[in-house]
Amino acid sequence: MSVALLWVVSPCDVSNGTGFLVSVREGNRIFDSSGRRNLACNERIKRGGGKQRWSFGSYLGGAQTGSGRKFSVRSAIVATPAGEMTMSSERMVYDVVLRQAALVKRQLRSTDELDVKKDIPIPGTLGLLSEAYDRCSEVCAEYAKTFYLGTMLMTPERRKAIWAIYVWCRRTDELVDGPNASHITPAALDRWEDRLEDVFSGRPFDMLDAALSDTVSKFPVDIQPFRDMIEGMRMDLRKSRYRNFDELYLYCYYVAGTVGLMSVPIMGIAPESKATTESVYNAALALGIANQLTNILRDVGEDARRGRVYLPQDELAQAGLSDEDIFAGRVTDKWRIFMKKQIQRARKFFDEAEKGVTELSAASRWPVLASLLLYRRILDEIEANDYNTFTKRAYVSKPKKLIALPIAYAKSLVPSTRT
Repeated sequence: MSVALLWVVSPCDVSNGTGFLVSVREGNRIFDSSGRRNLACNERIKRGGGKQRWSFGSYLGGAQTGSGRKFSVRSAIVATPAGEMTMSSERMVYDVVLRQAALVKRQLRSTDELDVKKDIPIPGTLGLLSEAYDRCSEVCAEYAKTFYLGTMLMTPERRKAIWAIYVWCRRTDELVDGPNASHITPAALDRWEDRLEDVFSGRPFDMLDAALSDTVSKFPVDIQPFRDMIEGMRMDLRKSRYRNFDELYLYCYYVAGTVGLMSVPIMGIAPESKATTESVYNAALALGIANQLTNILRDVGEDARRGRVYLPQDELAQAGLSDEDIFAGRVTDKWRIFMKKQIQRARKFFDEAEKGVTELSAASRWPVLASLLLYRRILDEIEANDYNTFTKRAYVSKPKKLIALPIAYAKSLVPSTRT
């Protein structure tokens, strides 16, 4: 019997606790990795365990003031120990920024503003597409409540598109952090990337893919950030240490900064903005990097228990620390000094991102600012816990979250002042 084998991330019923399944397909029947018939239709998605890499809705803004790009690529070329000259991670990432910005500018030149393409009515498809977006909405509402609330201020087309991207990112993250992560191999990620190519080519596999495929057909979204997020998942399969911040920066871009590049075309740039398109995308990176650095600092103990250290090894050594100190989980003066410097770096990225949030379209500013303010406050909580991220998890309390929302809303009303 000829059997066509496809690797598919098949969402399951949220109540069955099985997460995403590695499946094979024979004809129209889908089986899970144990060979059992998977009767849960692949239209459902659930929460998985593991470390969160990205926080949706908090990767936008702008980082250019005046005529200069303040969030700069600090070192385009670096030397290896052998004396070879290589391109830095920041330079590599900025090339992706330029590519996405150019894509948006090409569309802007062809229209007075970024108009969204209208649905093309194909008999028998609009009902399914509407159902697909509804399911994406449910997932976003369940797992990103604050951000979901903010998306309701957007136009219907923009919020549907954001929901579709959110779901794809969540599904991708589940591959290496969900309950079936132990079964995921580099080859499986290769097949997920092949499936991504099909989505961008208008050949979705399931209804959630269909929502994303419809989205990327309407907005100037480049495929490269999606590919790069998958590369971040590959990195987690093979790497548990980072020699320096250049390596860590690239990882943070892959697993978090990419979301900003996916989202800016959907969020939109304010028509009155004088900022360059490149600067807005560059600030999306700043906020993505800031959020991921915050995740890393908050989860030091959790990651150590999994044998992982997401901290620059050279900076640990300079502070007189080693992996053994991390695994021991002792809060010492050396650790406090080290953490202060790491928190200072994360705050600089947050500051660069916040300066340009007013460059976004008015309806997109509130969810972005709310997420930014809440994530930045995690750093305050780490300090309040005396830098103990080994046994204490820093989090923002519900009262503080409620306070942050009107503050973010007030800030979102401030128009762009750049000239």
